[in-house]
Amino acid sequence: MVNDILKDVESRMSKSVKALEKEFVAIRTGRANPSILDSVSIDAYGSPMPLNQVATVSCPEARLIMVQPWDKGNIGAIEKAILKADLNLNPSNDGNVIRIQIPELTEERRKELVKQAKNKAEDCRVAIRNVRRDGNDMVKELEKDKSISEDDSKKEQDNIQKLTDKYTEMVQKLTDNKEKEILSI
Repeated sequence: MVNDILKDVESRMSKSVKALEKEFVAIRTGRANPSILDSVSIDAYGSPMPLNQVATVSCPEARLIMVQPWDKGNIGAIEKAILKADLNLNPSNDGNVIRIQIPELTEERRKELVKQAKNKAEDCRVAIRNVRRDGNDMVKELEKDKSISEDDSKKEQDNIQKLTDKYTEMVQKLTDNKEKEILSI
C-alpha cells in the first residue's frame, strides 16, 4: 500500500521533470534545432498532423532550419502553420523547401528567455510540491485508518520529502544548464 504511494509520487514527479525538459527544448537559444518546430501542427489531408509527419525537418547550418515537405502541395499550409505557431520565426518558401533563418538573439531577448525558463522551472517545482502534498495526505489517511503506525507514517513522509528534494534538485540543474545555454551564445 505504502510502496504504491511512493511509486505513484515518484512517477508523477518524474513526469513533471520530463515535461519541463520538453518545454526547455522549445525555448529558442539562437541556434537552429529541429525540435523548435515540434509543436507545429499542419492541416493536411483533412486533419491536423504534426509537422514531422508531413515533412523532413533538418538543420544544415547553425542558424538555419530547412523544412522539406514530402508533398509539395502542403508547402503553403506548412508555412502558415509555422507563422501561426507564434515562435517568432519567419519562414521563406521557394516552392520546394521552406527555409527558416534563426536570428541572433539580443541581450534583452536572452534575458527574457532566461526569465521564461525560470518561470517554467518554478511551475515544475510547484507541481512537484503538489505531488508531495498529495502523497503526504495519502500516507496520513492510512495512518488515520490505522493501516500503518505513526512511526511508519513519519518514515514514509520523510521518504516523500527525499524524493521531492531529489526532483527539485534535478529541476535546478536543468534550469542552470538552460540559462548557461541561452546566455553563452
